[in-house]
Amino acid sequence: MSVPRSAPYPLDALQAVALHTQGLEGPHHDGILDVVRRVGCVQIDTLHRVQRSQYLVIWSRLGQYDPAEFDRLMFGDGERRLFEYWRHAASIIPLDYYRYSIPAMQHHREGASQGWQEWLADAENQRMLSHVRERIEQEGPLRVADFKYDGPKRGTWWDWKPAKIALEHLYNTGDAMIANRVNFHRVYDLRERVLPDWVDTTPPTREEAMRFHVEQGLRALGVCRPDHTASYAFTYPTVVRPHVAALVEEGTVIEIHGELASGEEGALVIHRDNLPLLEQAADGGLPVERTTFLSPFDSLFWAAGRDEAFWGFQQRLEAYKRAEDRIWGYFSLAILRRGRLIGRFDPKLERKIGTLRLEHLHLEPGVEPEEALVADVTGAMRDFMAFHSATELVVEHSNPPEFGDKLLAAL
Repeated sequence: MSVPRSAPYPLDALQAVALHTQGLEGPHHDGILDVVRRVGCVQIDTLHRVQRSQYLVIWSRLGQYDPAEFDRLMFGDGERRLFEYWRHAASIIPLDYYRYSIPAMQHHREGASQGWQEWLADAENQRMLSHVRERIEQEGPLRVADFKYDGPKRGTWWDWKPAKIALEHLYNTGDAMIANRVNFHRVYDLRERVLPDWVDTTPPTREEAMRFHVEQGLRALGVCRPDHTASYAFTYPTVVRPHVAALVEEGTVIEIHGELASGEEGALVIHRDNLPLLEQAADGGLPVERTTFLSPFDSLFWAAGRDEAFWGFQQRLEAYKRAEDRIWGYFSLAILRRGRLIGRFDPKLERKIGTLRLEHLHLEPGVEPEEALVADVTGAMRDFMAFHSATELVVEHSNPPEFGDKLLAAL
């Protein structure tokens, strides 16, 4: 077993391990399912300026692929290997890990919040639950749109109609699953008609499930602060701290020190299985060669503050800000080049005419648009455009201006 060094690990070694465990180190031949297993789960988001985030996460690691293959792993009869549930927000999760969501389903069944408890206590809502379930039993998979509602607008529950709330409760409790999506709208069906027979449904205790998610987070993050595992466990730092402490005490997790982007040193943790990677990286033997673009919802950014600590980079989603308050743009993608986060751009795909428009393109301060950098970004942009069936690139604003000019010239 590797023994951690007493001296702080260099920053580039920390970066290399974090990118390697996320599948962002370089060209590899993983399949889509391998990628999802490697990162633990993939966050779902509805924003659609380019491909939705869940599809971008796979592209960032594999390059061009057929999104229909991803869909088949989620929804294909006989091919289903993934399912939707709550992990890091709404997520796509390998069915291998299904059993570790069962305690959360039980928690929802018992009324996960005061709002749900009050909703469940209402006899009319119980009748709605029975009605919705009976319709799915009799008619097969249904969408929210299949339930008519002519009543008044309501001011709570995001103005959901009653059947929508009932469907969400059935989903939260695991009694229903997402059998498909049609134009991204969920199609609900009963669990017994969706969940493959081979899936392990042995319920773990809540403590066992939490330990699984904490340890999975430590493996996927590579190296991080102890509190960062909360992002993978879909809980609060105060909840994961005792679990991390127990893992440290038994030797599963190792405490180390590393150099940070600020020039200071930081106390970090690493799973013992990843320590050999860190040693390899510290000796210069774990190269990071990939140049790619990262969704703001990419799992590399789930650990709050690690982007700044390791890369001196702040990833920001500004879609929900007023236009005049945005700095980077509506849906800014980070540019990862050979282990460094060197810039970002705000894309908008004009699907009808096959044009990818970059409303903003930025290099980080101190990063120059030298020939090798432009060549690497150009290669990634070609692949990104092909993935979106785009044949033309437009750069509206570039900082510095010569970066956009050189990129267009290279393309």
